[in-house]
Amino acid sequence: MTRHKYNVLKGIKPSSTYKYDAFISYANDETDFIVNEVIPNLERDDNMTLCVHQRDFIAGEEITQNITDGIHQSKRTICTLTRSFLDSYYFMFEFNMVRMESIYSRDGQNILFLIFYEQLRPKDLPLVILELVHSQSYIEYPNDEQENVLFWDKIKKALA
Repeated sequence: MTRHKYNVLKGIKPSSTYKYDAFISYANDETDFIVNEVIPNLERDDNMTLCVHQRDFIAGEEITQNITDGIHQSKRTICTLTRSFLDSYYFMFEFNMVRMESIYSRDGQNILFLIFYEQLRPKDLPLVILELVHSQSYIEYPNDEQENVLFWDKIKKALA
């Protein structure tokens, strides 16, 4: 019986095809950054497909369902950390949904990528984010033309 159950579970493969390369989690205050920097650098220049709530969420659907679907259909999730994002209502919801997706659907695989779009002090970060920063990689947005090229290259490699 155990052997049969093992063989059945062994035959189930995790989905390696996703509708999106990345779900972009951000506050509305960072819309200009997403529209003018993220989308052109990742979608237009590198042919990635991003899930951006203002463009890809289904009208009339509950926002929580749209968020959950976007995360589930994306290979990775990029959180753009700013003060306004940390203060937003949906920040912790999105963060927790990514963690649940990682644990229950992706066998603990790290699917969260953090971008610090503005300088944040450690004391301003929730404990769960601070723990994540200490245990995993993150990247800071340089806001400098020459360093931006390296910044986008690093993000493209992380999403590949």
